[in-house]
Amino acid sequence: MSAAPVLSNSFRIASETPADREEAEALVLVAFGPGRFAKTAERIRESASIAAAFVARENGRMIGSVRLWSITVDGLDALFLGPIAVAQDTRRGGIGADLVGACLGEAQARGVAGVLLVGDPPYFSRFGFQPAPDVRLPGPADPQRVMWLPITSAAPSGLALAA
Repeated sequence: MSAAPVLSNSFRIASETPADREEAEALVLVAFGPGRFAKTAERIRESASIAAAFVARENGRMIGSVRLWSITVDGLDALFLGPIAVAQDTRRGGIGADLVGACLGEAQARGVAGVLLVGDPPYFSRFGFQPAPDVRLPGPADPQRVMWLPITSAAPSGLALAA
């Protein structure tokens, strides 16, 4: 199930298609650099399958990308959000927030336990994400940056694994 396309200002958010994959990967690489591959979040993404993905386009140009990955935490079906990438020249226009909104709509439609991410608490708390100190990742992560948005379940405890 995919969320409906979102029209916001001058950009459009829609489900990522196979034809978008290479362009989305390039956008993420520019945003995060090759150091992203050393992060613990990448250990989850390496073995998880993409549950949903969204891109933002403005006048045909991809300006944003985000993916949701199928995971389990303590046996509960959940989604892992990230990375979110927005083209540098279009940041601060609400594109990232709209991409997060598309992900949260997808999570609600799927009825998963919740959405897990590793991110900036001041940014993500405005969407309802809360610290998840009892969730463990398959590698080192700042526990203050591990966050959970409950959909059908409060923050679980246990190891986050690819589903």
